[in-house]
Amino acid sequence: MEPNMVLLELGWGEDVDNRVRKAVEARAGAELLDEEADKAADVVLLRWRGHDGDLVDALIDAIGSLAEDGIIWVLTPKSGRDGYVEPSDIAEAVPTAGLAQTTSTLLAMMDDDFIGTRTPVRTILDPGEALSVRKSSPRCQRAARSAASRVMSA
Repeated sequence: MEPNMVLLELGWGEDVDNRVRKAVEARAGAELLDEEADKAADVVLLRWRGHDGDLVDALIDAIGSLAEDGIIWVLTPKSGRDGYVEPSDIAEAVPTAGLAQTTSTLLAMMDDDFIGTRTPVRTILDPGEALSVRKSSPRCQRAARSAASRVMSA
């Protein structure tokens, strides 16, 4: 990580292992900010659990907090843990929100409960492309339209 990066953590909860937070802060040379921060983030750590609501909406909101070349790490509970999220749910939500899933990484060395998925923002989101995502699903169609309009108006 680059020194003096702006780091934002969304979805913090009692189940979060603070060792991961401290390791990220130490490596980045900056403290993790919370939802109240008004700076564009280079990295967003989005803690997401299966009972938190709509992941597409959370990703779109996280995009609004990012700097131009920012990255979102979606951190979800591992299999068997409370709040587990199916990998297929993440794989469906990520492109609908205008992101590209590139990496899934176990945080096993420091966090026994979460896995991270790296999702860089696409540089150009074509509204037609977003609307073509999962046309068979009305929820995905609504989310794609919302993502396209938010990105195009930004």
